[in-house]
Amino acid sequence: MKLAALFSGGKDSTYAACLMAQQGHEIVDLVTIIPSDPDSWMFHTPNLHLLPRLAGAMGIPLLTTECSGGEEAELDALRSALEGLDIDGVVVGAIASDYQWDRVNGVCNDLGLRVFAPLWRKEQSMLMADMIASGLRAVIVRVSAEGLDPSWLGRELDNSALNGLRHLSSQKGINVSGEGGEYETLVLDSPLNSSALKIVSAERKVTRDGGTLLVSDLVAGGS
Repeated sequence: MKLAALFSGGKDSTYAACLMAQQGHEIVDLVTIIPSDPDSWMFHTPNLHLLPRLAGAMGIPLLTTECSGGEEAELDALRSALEGLDIDGVVVGAIASDYQWDRVNGVCNDLGLRVFAPLWRKEQSMLMADMIASGLRAVIVRVSAEGLDPSWLGRELDNSALNGLRHLSSQKGINVSGEGGEYETLVLDSPLNSSALKIVSAERKVTRDGGTLLVSDLVAGGS
């Protein structure tokens, strides 16, 4: 089937696309909604200016649509982005968010598109281990939870980091996968990439509630 993947540049959307491609489907488009609200409930927002570079490393066309704040505006933007595409279905990286699942399904049902969510309801710790083992490489670019201090910014999401997240989950109750918004990531390499990327310029922005790694530039050649 020809599929479009909702794409944020983060681990979940990328890994979901990887899994569908491994099942023999063709990922023909990456679709990104760019909300004006940095605290959007529907869509990932850090470092969206880097998405053309990420899509280029994957060799998949990228379609971006900007939208004003608010749930209805975001859903209208998603509908507008998908309705003109020559696709059979849409891939989403949702793991446990009923909010995201219900709204994406509603839009796709209206358009007669199937929704594929290969990460949905997976046990989070095992899912993260499988993701790391697949060759996907991501770094943490936003933290917003007790226990995730700014020292986590820029840290690669490897087995050592996963063990740290498991510990925090047992101590603080956070979602290991970050599904509750505890952290967000930027993917530098994946099974879909023809070349890896590396960060060459970034700045930490720390706030009372957490912090963000603002990445200015990426180059090919990450290891």
